[in-house]
Amino acid sequence: MTSDRAAAPVLDDIDARPGSTASLLRTFIGVFLRPLGGWISAADLVALAGDLGIEPAPARTGVARLKQKGLLLAAREKQIGYRLNPAAIPMLERGDRRIFEMREMTDADTWCLVSFSIPESARSVRHQLRRRLQWIGAGVVSPALWICPGHLQDEVVQILDELDARPWATLFPASAPVPAGSLVDAAAQWWDLDALRDEHLAFQASLADLPAEPFAAYVQLIDRWRVLPYTDPGLPPSMLPTDWPGRDSFDEFARRSAALTAPAWAHVRARIV
Repeated sequence: MTSDRAAAPVLDDIDARPGSTASLLRTFIGVFLRPLGGWISAADLVALAGDLGIEPAPARTGVARLKQKGLLLAAREKQIGYRLNPAAIPMLERGDRRIFEMREMTDADTWCLVSFSIPESARSVRHQLRRRLQWIGAGVVSPALWICPGHLQDEVVQILDELDARPWATLFPASAPVPAGSLVDAAAQWWDLDALRDEHLAFQASLADLPAEPFAAYVQLIDRWRVLPYTDPGLPPSMLPTDWPGRDSFDEFARRSAALTAPAWAHVRARIV
C-alpha cells in the first residue's frame, strides 16, 4: 500500500456548511469510514455520494477538497482509494461525543471561565480564538472573558494549544455564576439564544423533507444536526426560557437516528464489495 503525506491542516469540526457537497461527504466519512477500517475505494466513495444525490463530477471535486484540507489521504490498496488521515481521528471522536451524546448541564455542574489578553501583534490569533470558542458553544461575558460548560475545559485547552495561544490565557474552573439580574437574562446576554432557537426550530422543520431512502436520510439527518451540539452549549434549564426547543431537537434526532442506523449500514455494506 502506498499513500501520500499530509501537510495541510485537518478541517475544523464544523468548517463545512451543512447540506453542501463537502459537508455531506465529510459527514459520510466521519460516520462510516472508521468502522470500515479507515479506507474506501474511490469508485465506492463516488457511488455512495451518488446515493446522496451528488453527481460524479461534484463528488470528485468535493473529495479532492477534503483531501486538500487534510481529512483524507490518497492511498492505493487493491485499487485507487482514500484513507482517513490519522490526524483527523481526535476531531471525529470529539464529534461523536457531541453529536450522539449531547450533554445538558444541571445547576450542580461546573463552568470554565476563559480569560485572555492577546497582543495586537497576534490579532489574527485573537480572531481565531474567538471564532473557535464560539464554535464550541462558549458565551461572551466580555470581549476577553468567555464562559463555557466545565466539561469543555479540555477542548478549550486543545484550542489554545493549537493556536499557540496558551501563554496568553488563564482558565478558571467556577461554580454557578452570580449575575446582577436573573440567570435567564444573563444567558441571553452571553449567548445569542434567539439565533440558537431559530436553529433548533429550523432543524425540526427540516425533518419533514428527509429522503425516503434510509441511507440518504441518515446521512442528511446527521449533517443537518451536527452543528447544533457545538453551537448550543446545553445550558441548564434554570438559564433557559421555559419553552426552549433544545431537548425536543435532541430527542427527535436520537429517535430517528436509532431507526435509520441499521438500514443505512446495510446499504453501505451492500455497496462495498
